[in-house]
Amino acid sequence: MKIALLSCFYPFRGGIAQFNANLFTELGLSHTVKAFNFTRQYPNFLFPGKSQFVTEADNAIQIENLPILDTINPISYYKTAKAISDWEPDLLIMRYWMSFFAPSQGFVGRRLLKKTKVISILDNVIPHERRFFDTPFTKYFLKSNHAFVVLSSSVGKDLLTIEPDANYITIPHPLYNHFGEKVKRSVAQEKLKLDPNKKTLLFFGLIREYKGLDILIDAFSSLDQSYQLIIAGEPYGSFEMYQNKIDNSPAKKRIKLFTRYIPDSEVPLFFSAADVTVLPYRTATQSGISAISFHFDVPLITTNVGGLKEAIEKPGTGIVVEKPESSCIANGIKKFFEENNSEYYINNIAKEKEELSWKRFSEKLIDFYNTL
Repeated sequence: MKIALLSCFYPFRGGIAQFNANLFTELGLSHTVKAFNFTRQYPNFLFPGKSQFVTEADNAIQIENLPILDTINPISYYKTAKAISDWEPDLLIMRYWMSFFAPSQGFVGRRLLKKTKVISILDNVIPHERRFFDTPFTKYFLKSNHAFVVLSSSVGKDLLTIEPDANYITIPHPLYNHFGEKVKRSVAQEKLKLDPNKKTLLFFGLIREYKGLDILIDAFSSLDQSYQLIIAGEPYGSFEMYQNKIDNSPAKKRIKLFTRYIPDSEVPLFFSAADVTVLPYRTATQSGISAISFHFDVPLITTNVGGLKEAIEKPGTGIVVEKPESSCIANGIKKFFEENNSEYYINNIAKEKEELSWKRFSEKLIDFYNTL
């Protein structure tokens, strides 16, 4: 079967691009696959981070792709649709995570509908940070598909609120496997200048308002001297509010900041040094951070929002607290260490690794395609 993938690939950086590359590689073992890439993903003035592109320190999967779609140039929409149509794929897979992409990808999908099956993988249907155009743009995009793959049941519910008759399947986010192996804990903690005698919490990834880092800082401030917190990730926007909280916290000396983009080569250090990863999210659908944490056998503490509960509580890979509030997070952290169930969580993570493989994800996707 011929499969076209339209989304971001190398040299764009980030979890979406890495996901797409892993999917491309797995599907390519059994099918003929071609990647169609963006030439421009976001205009620079709309991108809140420092760079959209990989660095030399990233372990990016450099797959062959055709850079063709400029999200703000309608002429490229026609060119992309024609290029994909001329290749005559049986299946077009698109990736949708933000309404900004609806006009460009929606146009392409609509031009392919008559001769090609179109399935989109939906990270989000209703964005974490909403804008007035989200719903109409998303409706436009959804109409350019035959069916959908959602990565959590919460996204499926959101999909049905906008497209009640949508044909979709839920397949959980596979585990990332390109970050390399875990390093010795003592080595990781030494390199990060951590206290080896303290319980180590990790907040990792892009720092955005909905991810609740401020809630975690407040929670950490109530914990005793036996804990230390790593904050590692690039702020999307100002870090000033978080810095003020840290400066005024009685625990500020035990908060270790790495507020920058973390290249792939450094990722193993942070997860190897941590006892547990904390996701204090206000809202969520699913989390790529949980997939990285599981890769390194690190349990999670998370809030009961979106699809996080089903991804963590049901398989027994961590603790879920009921609300994104500092007292709940603090109690969850204390419970994690008091119960001393790390071995139980890690054993369950091992079971999840087999189920959450790229092979399993790809097989389910193709089986779904065969029902259309």
